[in-house]
Amino acid sequence: MVRAIRGAIQVDGDDRESILAGTTELVTEVMERNGLTTDDVISVIFTATPDLTAEFPALAARKLGFHDVPLLCASEIDVPGALPRVVRLMAHVWTGKPRQDIQHVYLRGAVALRVDIAQ
Repeated sequence: MVRAIRGAIQVDGDDRESILAGTTELVTEVMERNGLTTDDVISVIFTATPDLTAEFPALAARKLGFHDVPLLCASEIDVPGALPRVVRLMAHVWTGKPRQDIQHVYLRGAVALRVDIAQ
């Protein structure tokens, strides 16, 4: 079955190191909590809040071995009052898990975005 997994992390700042470290943490947690390998991943869409421009979040996934996985980066819409410095992802994966067993991952300050499903 194809499933979508959501996740987000609030990073420390708009610098290359913070974006790559935060995205690495997020992708690693999504993969581990859902028992996935890169062969299970169909594609990943990353978004970043408009205040994050120092690096593409997808670069962190490439460094983790997502060499032949289609990756896309986009900017979140600039909603007044939205949580700043957030990298989000939506991964499309092959898995035998039912929808209710998918682990969506919200880390650091991003837990506030989805307290209903954050693990």
